Amino acid sequence: MTTTARASVQHEDERVRVTRWDFEPGQSTGRHVHEYDYVVVPVTDGRTDVIGPDGTMTPSRLRAGESYARPAGGEHEVVNAGSSALAFVEIELK
Repeated sequence: MTTTARASVQHEDERVRVTRWDFEPGQSTGRHVHEYDYVVVPVTDGRTDVIGPDGTMTPSRLRAGESYARPAGGEHEVVNAGSSALAFVEIELK
């Protein structure tokens, strides 16, 4: 059973929201939908499973310092599939 990871909004104004996620192995973001396009920037390397609205699981590898653009919409959940703590920042462009 997964538990929800800790998320903290680092900055928010009328143009952008910056949220940092910190996960232990097996922890999850919980199901959610992004209202705006966003960029994921890993703080640490790690493996995740992204679970889509239909339950389909897509494995993914995150590399610290890289960035991954994602479109708004599409309900999903992200689970730390690795054996180490994982952290990433989401930057939502309003």
